[in-house]
Amino acid sequence: MNADNVKSQMRKGILEYCILLILDSEPAYAPDIIRILQEAKLIVVEGTLYPLLTRLKNMSLLSYQWIESNQGPPRKYYKLTQEGEAFLNELGTAWEEISETINHLKKI
Repeated sequence: MNADNVKSQMRKGILEYCILLILDSEPAYAPDIIRILQEAKLIVVEGTLYPLLTRLKNMSLLSYQWIESNQGPPRKYYKLTQEGEAFLNELGTAWEEISETINHLKKI
């Protein structure tokens, strides 16, 4: 078994949660989301992020708004919907449960 493959799958599994956490505080432009994820050591490229943002929008968890930019064309800023906020809360509860389980098992 390759540890890198397992780590990659773990990152993919938490990516939606991380994106929703970022958008919980304020709307964000996709390159800013990528930058924040990279600062958190979760490497993501545009080819991964954009389909995920589209899927979250199609699930009514995100919406977007076009905002004029001083540096070129308008930018699409994503934000959580009410459904997205509720889903984020559910994921937060699940994360706490998983975290408690892992921490418990690490102490055995």
